[in-house]
Amino acid sequence: MKKFKIVPVSMLYAKKIRTTMKDDFGHEVIETIATGSGPCRVSLKPFKKGIDKRLLLTHSPFDIDNAFNQPGPIFINSADVEEYADVFRFPPEIKANKKSFPLSLIGYNKEQQMVFTTLVGDADVDILLGEIFEQHAEVEYLHARNAEACCFICKIERVNV
Repeated sequence: MKKFKIVPVSMLYAKKIRTTMKDDFGHEVIETIATGSGPCRVSLKPFKKGIDKRLLLTHSPFDIDNAFNQPGPIFINSADVEEYADVFRFPPEIKANKKSFPLSLIGYNKEQQMVFTTLVGDADVDILLGEIFEQHAEVEYLHARNAEACCFICKIERVNV
C-alpha cells in the first residue's frame, strides 16, 4: 500500500526559470558548472561534477506566505530533464548516498505549520516516510532537506488510499 508520493520541482516551473532567467523573487538565475552533487530538483538525480551545467535560484516550496516559507537556494539542470517519475519511492541515488545527501524531514499540517521534524540518519527513508504518515495524522506533507546545507530537495505528500 502506497503511503506517500514524491513531488519534484515541476518541468513547467523549470521551463519558466530557464526562459526568464529570473526566479520568483526577481533574482537573476546563475548558471555554473556543477561543483557539487546537487541534486537537480526536477529530475532528483545528482549532478556530474565538472560536467553538468546547473542553474542556481531562490525557491520557496510553499503556497502560503508565512513564517515557515524558508526560501533558499536550489539547483536545477540548465538543460531540459525529465521530472522524477518513480514517485512512490524516494529517489534511489539520493537515498544510497547518505554522505553527500544527509537528510532531514520536516512535516507540515494543512495550514502549513511545522508539526514534525526528524533526521533520517542511517534509517531507510522509504520505511521512515511510511511510518511518519502512519503515526502522525497531523502531517499533511513533508519536505526533504539536506540536513547539513538545509536546502530543500523535494516535497513528499501523504497518499490517502
